[in-house]
Amino acid sequence: MNHTNGNSQNGSGVFKYPGIPTTADGAAAVAWVETHITQGACAYPITSSTTMGQGYQAEVSNGKENLWGEKLFFLALESEHSSASTCEGFAVAGGRVSNFTSGQGLILMKEVLYTISGKRLPAVFHIGARALTSQSLNVHAGHDDVMGVADCGWGMLFARTAQEAGDLALISRRIAEDSETPFLNIQDGFLTTHTIENVSLPEPEFMKEFIGPPIDKIRNNMDFDNPTMIGVVQNQDSYMKGKISQRYFYDQIPELLNNAMQEFYEATGRKYGLTESYCIEDAEYAFVGMGCYMETAMAAVDYLRSQGHKVGLVNVTSFRPFPGHEIVDALKNTKAFTVLERLDVPSAQSNPLTAEIKSSFADSLTRVKNYPEIDRIPVVFSCSAGLGSRDVRPGDFLVCLKNMIDSKTEDQQRYFSLGIKHATALDVEEDPDLRPEGAFSMRGHSVGGYGSVTTNKVIATIAGDTFGMNVQAYPKYGSEKKGLPTTYYLTIADDVIRTHCELNDVEFIPLNDVNAFKSGNPLKGLSDNGMVFVQTDEEEPEKVWENIPPSSRNILREKNARVLFMDTVKVAREIASDPSLEQRMQGIVLLGIFLKCTPFMEQKNLTEEDIFSSVEKSIRKYFGRRGEQVVSDNMECVRRGFTEIHELPSEMINKMADLELVE
Repeated sequence: MNHTNGNSQNGSGVFKYPGIPTTADGAAAVAWVETHITQGACAYPITSSTTMGQGYQAEVSNGKENLWGEKLFFLALESEHSSASTCEGFAVAGGRVSNFTSGQGLILMKEVLYTISGKRLPAVFHIGARALTSQSLNVHAGHDDVMGVADCGWGMLFARTAQEAGDLALISRRIAEDSETPFLNIQDGFLTTHTIENVSLPEPEFMKEFIGPPIDKIRNNMDFDNPTMIGVVQNQDSYMKGKISQRYFYDQIPELLNNAMQEFYEATGRKYGLTESYCIEDAEYAFVGMGCYMETAMAAVDYLRSQGHKVGLVNVTSFRPFPGHEIVDALKNTKAFTVLERLDVPSAQSNPLTAEIKSSFADSLTRVKNYPEIDRIPVVFSCSAGLGSRDVRPGDFLVCLKNMIDSKTEDQQRYFSLGIKHATALDVEEDPDLRPEGAFSMRGHSVGGYGSVTTNKVIATIAGDTFGMNVQAYPKYGSEKKGLPTTYYLTIADDVIRTHCELNDVEFIPLNDVNAFKSGNPLKGLSDNGMVFVQTDEEEPEKVWENIPPSSRNILREKNARVLFMDTVKVAREIASDPSLEQRMQGIVLLGIFLKCTPFMEQKNLTEEDIFSSVEKSIRKYFGRRGEQVVSDNMECVRRGFTEIHELPSEMINKMADLELVE
């Protein structure tokens, strides 16, 4: 997505609908759009799509009406198959309906997906793309599920960011109804559905104009005055004619989709296409892919170009319809390109995106109509990366380029994997820090259920809404979540944050987990003059210091780090009116500590009153539905974190004990 600040078509110098600036994750961005433009939704909860359904259901519970004054409904069925079937029934009757699902849930729907597309029902389902249980259970990001339904006759659009997830929800709905073809709006599970970023939410007025009322856009197949025959039984004399005739609908989609995207751009300034090329005009080598790691790829391209390499990328937004001719046109002059995919299909000729691109180049080479004429095909490399949310880092793109330009052909791997130790994997030699200049990052170590992940979201909201900065906040936890180690990340910067990967270089490390020092090196990547917060029930600085392992003390000393400490558990216990919230409230105390000890209040010339006014808005955003007492308790936790945080004297940290000399 390109965001342009130029002149709009109305000549006013600004775009009419630039969006409502705020912070949100991909799930919230989708829920914002769908609760304004649809009439209802059906879903069965499955990670990582659950929060989309929860957001929709919350609005239904609050009695929300859509933009045309119709009360929303939400049905939670007994399975994903049933929820898809219910959506089918609602759409048959002319309703504008939505669904939210992931992983095995999408696969369970597959039987119904064929009938929805065959009946030309313009439903839109929102997917938190997730790895399938093809060798073990994993609830994290993978493209196995969506590729498993790529043959069902649905359009498929892929978002990289929370912004794109919300915008493409709107565009998917528009093109679905324009073409009478159902669409999947896809974002990476957890990595996008749960990542808080700066977004510009579409204005209700714009959504109303862009989409239009359901009654004007959707055919009611149950209208007795205008009967339609669908879903009938057909034999040898009829079935094939009907099936091939459906090409009429699909042939129109590329033009209609481009038109919808252009209209969207003219109103908002946010430009989309079936593909998006970056630095591709003079590129000798390129990366191709879909999903959130293509943001990291953009940062890697900038870095590699600064090192003298002519490299670019092509992000594929539309997998169905597949923009083969656009991809060939973008890549035809490269020497080689690497296709990254978040899955592996070992028995196939190539993984899905790679196979489609190879087929497109074959069509061009053999002069298929409407394809660019070419006399050579660049060398095509294919790799599997990011399966099950495995981290994809800038260094991975650097080694991809090295593999493409390796002068010894026998050393090149045409298929390879990234991010693991395996015979197929490329070893990363350099992994640069590609955060924006002046960025401030935090990596917290906590325990699932302590409220730290929500606190991270609140901090991001304040940084975005109050400090006016770019933010990116996301959690990393296992399938089990509650009671087990959780890592959470936050980056704040003046410039756009492209890198979407785990943070190895950080300025602040909160250790809410008292066992963090025992399970590894939680101080890895701490910057010079950085900060560390230690959760402890000790009140004397000497005791706190003694409980830190000698090896960690050396790191703190070498980094000239500040060490903060406090008993957040005690604070939560003293404040929580509801004992069941004690554990979760210890996390929100960190918000007060963050505001007190980081430089942003001073940099932005904000008073304590300014800050706590903003804090209350954010607390209400996340906890307001739980009642005034919960809001009040959380506010008190934040205030005590702000006023009661302690810091170890620098003299104590810099004093070298005899025990620490023996290492």
